[in-house]
Parts: sequence; structure tokens; C-alpha cells
Amino acid sequence: MKAFDGEAPARFLWLPPMLRPPGGMTRTQERTFLLVGAAALFAGFDQNIYGFALPQIQASLHIPENQIGLTVTWLRLATFAAMIFAMTADIVGRRRLLLITIFGQGLFTLLTAFAQTYPQFVWAQVLTRVFGYAEEMLCYVVIMEEMAPNIRGWSTGTLAGITYTGAGLAALCFAAVNILPGKWRALYVIGGMTILFVAFLRRSLPETKRFEIRHGEVEKLHARIGGAFDLFRRLVQEYPTRILLILITVGSFGFAIGPSAVLAATYLQKTLGYAPWQATALMIPGGLVALCLNILMGRMSDRAGRKRVMFTMMLVCGVAYAGFYSGLKGAAVPPLWILAFFGFFTADALMRGMTVEIVPTAYRATVGGLCYAVEILAGGVSLGLEGIWYDQFHAHGPAISLSLLAIPISLIALLFLPEPSGRTLEEISHA
Repeated sequence: MKAFDGEAPARFLWLPPMLRPPGGMTRTQERTFLLVGAAALFAGFDQNIYGFALPQIQASLHIPENQIGLTVTWLRLATFAAMIFAMTADIVGRRRLLLITIFGQGLFTLLTAFAQTYPQFVWAQVLTRVFGYAEEMLCYVVIMEEMAPNIRGWSTGTLAGITYTGAGLAALCFAAVNILPGKWRALYVIGGMTILFVAFLRRSLPETKRFEIRHGEVEKLHARIGGAFDLFRRLVQEYPTRILLILITVGSFGFAIGPSAVLAATYLQKTLGYAPWQATALMIPGGLVALCLNILMGRMSDRAGRKRVMFTMMLVCGVAYAGFYSGLKGAAVPPLWILAFFGFFTADALMRGMTVEIVPTAYRATVGGLCYAVEILAGGVSLGLEGIWYDQFHAHGPAISLSLLAIPISLIALLFLPEPSGRTLEEISHA
């Protein structure tokens, strides 16, 4: 691997050779990727605790069965504030916002461990997710702006892999939930302390080069149009069709997959009779398989095209989740979950990267925040409906499966978006 512009090449000692990017990366780019990735790792841990420890949290805080999905809906309302928060990164810069978001996420994660009532838990988690969702939105913006065109697919796939490695760590810790001091509360203490440690390390994160280059132009733009909300209106005026297609793609996919992704551990325990350690025994090795495949599919999207790989992964995800929640038991459950999980987080990662690839620098954080908010809120709506459908079916399987019918809408909208692989960000934004 050659150095670029006199910079030393990246070494990738943290990845096996077959999972490394096909193109070059400098040591500075690798360091930026690791600083962003470390936060993504523990954000993945933090945001998945509720899904894994839901039965224990439910028992401790006396949450009714038909309020499980609705609780997630309340938590996802944090995306409104997170979206506005993330939009300001197009004005003040990516670095400053990333420092604020990671500190806020760590603080309120830690406070969640001390919640004594259901309302306290919800409010602590809402505030955690205001910062956490904004953090995740901006991570993809930084990666897209700093990486070369031939490795952006690999970058989004690997960043998602790191995030879900954090989910695997949450599953690993969850296996010991019944013996940890404080039980489920200990998981939030672990998550909060590690995020605050990463916040300390992130002080050295540089601003992205693209934002620095465009900063003067961006400042003039915002002075002229009057802030983040006017920026949003300008975006819609300049790219109305593209923004509409993006929102249909992410919104319908978020609606389809929301209950399936969040309630998998609950379904394993309550419907299929898995013990906590058995759920972990499935999700840890299965998640590792899906993680490696996800990184390889990210590389493939750089060669075969982002849209083609996303389309395939969305189909795999929908079909496999439909089988997983169909009531099948025994040997069919692990491969169905692995395929579903693999399809879900590969499609989701590429989609988050693609939504910020196909708009200009001045709007990238705004679009990333908007798309993330729409996806999360659409998933929150379907989780709320899952509670209503549960009352009708008296079972989570069919109630969850109904949401999957929205996947074809996402597939159709995706076909009309521009293909970003192999092109510079500037070329894509003017396509």
C-alpha cells in the first residue's frame, strides 16, 4: 500500500487481511476512522441494552406487555431533537458536535442505571438517545467526507460492523445479567463509563477536510438564509425529487424492520423459550458471521454498485425475518436469524452512507440527520402498532411480521436514486 501526499499508509493491525479495504488509506484517515469507530462500538453497546435486557427491565419497572413496543416509540421521539442537533453540524462543524454528543450520551447512559420508576427510565433514555442518535448521524457524515471514493462502501460496512460488535458485547454482558451487581443496571453503568472514556480520547479528532474547505462558503450561505431551518428549506427546493425518494426509501425500510430488529431477543426468550445465555449463544457467533459478511458486502458495493447490493440485502432481510417470526422452532431458528441480521445491518449501513453521499457538503449533516430521524421514527410507529396488533393476535410473531410488508416500497424508491459507487462526492451531488 502506498503513502498518499507524503503521508504514511494505514497499517490495519486491528483487522484481518481479508477484511481490509481494497484501496489505500493514510495513517491519518485510519486514526479518524478509529476515533469515530470507537464511539460507534460503545454506542452499539448502549443502544442494544434495552432490547437484550427488556424482560428484566420490564419486570423491574412493571412495564405492561402491550407497552413494550410503545416504550421504544417514546424513546425514538428523541430523533426530533437529535435531527435538529445534527443539522447544526453543517454550520459549526462536525468535530464540535461530535464532542458534545458523545459526552451527553455517556452521561445520560450512566444516569439510566439509577432510574427508579418507569417515567425516570424513559426520560433518561430519551435524553441518551438525543445525543446518541445525533452522534450516529454524524459518524457516517465524517466517514463519507474523509474516505476515498473506492473505499466508501467498505467504510460504511466496517463502521456498521463496529457498531454491531458493540451490540455483540452487550449480548455477551447480558449473558451474565442475573449475576451482575444491580443486574440490568450494571449494563448501563458499563456502557456509560466506556462512552465517557472514548469522549476523553476523541479530543484529538480533527475537523473533516471537506468542511474546512467549504467553511467560508457555508458561513455565507447560512448568514444569507438564516440558520438550520432555512437551510432545510433550501435543500428541499434544490433537490425535491431526490430528497423525497431518499425519505421513502429509509422511512419504509425503517417501518418494515423496526419491530423485527428490536424485539428479536424478546421473541427468542418469551416465544421460543430461550434462556438469556442461549440467546447470547445464538447472537454472539451469529453476529460475528454476519459482521464479517457485512464488511465483505461493503467492499462488493464499491465494485458491483451500492444500489444492487442494497436491493439484494433488503430482500434477504425481509424474507429471513418473515421465516424467523413465523413460529418455526429448532434448527431453523439460528440460520434464519443470522441471514435476517446480516441482511438488515448491511442494507442499513449502506443506506446511511448512501443518503449522505448523494448530496453536497453544505447539506450532508442535515440530510443524514433527517434520514436517520425518519428511519427511527418510522420504526417507532411500527413498534407502536405492534402493541396494537399484539392485542389482536395475542402473539408477537404475527404482530411483528405485518410490518415487513413495507419492504417493497423501499425497494421501488431505491431504484430511482443515483448510483454513488466509484464517483467523487462532488460528481454525485451534481448528477
